Amino acid sequence: MFHFIWYILVGLIAGFIGKSVMHVHMTLFWTIVLGVLGSILGGAITHIFSRPTNERFHPAGLIFSTLGAILVLFMCHKLKIHFPPIH
Repeated sequence: MFHFIWYILVGLIAGFIGKSVMHVHMTLFWTIVLGVLGSILGGAITHIFSRPTNERFHPAGLIFSTLGAILVLFMCHKLKIHFPPIH
């Protein structure tokens, strides 16, 4: 249960930083989804180059989660995928 909460918290932070850098307005739900997708993408990239010593934590997790969120937003921008507006 704690891992699920941790994924949401890291996703929220990474998504918030990513959307701030890319100047995108989206709801809290989509910010968390963006951050989780960025975490998956960033985690996959870091695991290709450097495996964590313990299987629970990678030291560059939040950094690469944020970079992954920025990459997801960049790809959405290039593919003209828009998020629902804030009401």
